Amino acid sequence: MNGISDNTLDLHQLVGLAVAALIGLAIGIERQWSGHASGPQARFGGMRTFFLLGLLGGLAGMFLRRGWLPLTAVVLGAGAVLVLLAYVSTASRPDADSDATTEVAALLVLVLAVLAAQGYLKLTGGICAVVVLVLREKAALHGMVERIGEGELRATAQFAVMALVVLPLLPSGPFGTWGPWEGIRPRALWAVVLLFSALSFAGYIARRIAGPRLGYPIAGLLGGLFSSTAATLHFSRKSRREPELAIPLAIGVLAACTVLLPRVAIVSAILNPAVALALLPYLAPPAVVGIFLVGWGMLRAKATDGDSPHYEEKSPLRLVVAIQMALVLQATILAITFVRHTWGSPGVLASAAVLGLTDVDALTLSMSTMGDGPEIAALGAKAIAVGILANTGLKLGLVLGLGNSGFRLRAASGLLAMAVASAVALWWAG
Repeated sequence: MNGISDNTLDLHQLVGLAVAALIGLAIGIERQWSGHASGPQARFGGMRTFFLLGLLGGLAGMFLRRGWLPLTAVVLGAGAVLVLLAYVSTASRPDADSDATTEVAALLVLVLAVLAAQGYLKLTGGICAVVVLVLREKAALHGMVERIGEGELRATAQFAVMALVVLPLLPSGPFGTWGPWEGIRPRALWAVVLLFSALSFAGYIARRIAGPRLGYPIAGLLGGLFSSTAATLHFSRKSRREPELAIPLAIGVLAACTVLLPRVAIVSAILNPAVALALLPYLAPPAVVGIFLVGWGMLRAKATDGDSPHYEEKSPLRLVVAIQMALVLQATILAITFVRHTWGSPGVLASAAVLGLTDVDALTLSMSTMGDGPEIAALGAKAIAVGILANTGLKLGLVLGLGNSGFRLRAASGLLAMAVASAVALWWAG
């Protein structure tokens, strides 16, 4: 490296060189253990070759640190050419396959060794561990890919385009500072579409792994980590298409609403521990009720899982349905925004009830950052509890309005039990 005036090696350089050699040794041991270094189909090399290759890359990294660029290029070029010639020699055999995994791993050892000699020890150590794991789990990875159908692969590619291409191109909004136009945020609306599609995909995967009767509750637990309202809307509409699965879908709704409670508590604890402490008496009763209902329902579902019907989804993402539900949610937000601007919502608790209808996370954020005093913390905690109760009422309306009869009975009764527990906690602790 520029500025070094002597030829001595310090401890950091020696450690980097040692890590570089150990990276090659670790990957080489895996290659030799898996049988790629011996026999008629032997590839580039085994433990000793990879160890020396790591040492070679480490020396190249040390040369780079000292600014000896020509020597660095020669050393790395020689290592890369050696790997390339080894692949050409192996691939030219009449009975050889074209698998270049070992040779690519050798090139990766060179790169990681250079980085290790540059001082990126944690990064290179982590990458090395991942590489060894991927090389070792070849059979499991190939088996997983073989189980992936065309529909899942297409859905994954579509979701990637939706999230990585479409979402960043949309304007964030809002369009205006007054009236319902404040509630129009195209990027946030598309994020809701992504959430609904992700819920559909998660439910699809969970059903394939655990069966329909356990898959929907698991999907509800996952959905509640992001938006319990969206999960409730999604499952309510789905109950009309799959009436035989009304019970698992209802359990999924209760699971999503139950996960909301510890999620709010954790967010509040991060933002303001005083508010989180004051919030516990309000959240504990509905959480206990929700955990009991979900646990009891999942145990019964597991006992009867053999009777589960099988459904084939045309598209795991169900994009059209996701867009429709997002538009319904957007219309609800516009209506609530219009009412708030037209008639107002005086008072902290009244505002919390209105805000809690659509965005419990925003309510938690605003109430947890009001202040640190005991009275302010108590007021903030009570406001969050009021918002959660209002949000439960909204979900109850979605269940009753959109679900089928069997789903309504079970989901609404569970939500009502959680709402009663919240109301009792507000009365008792407030």
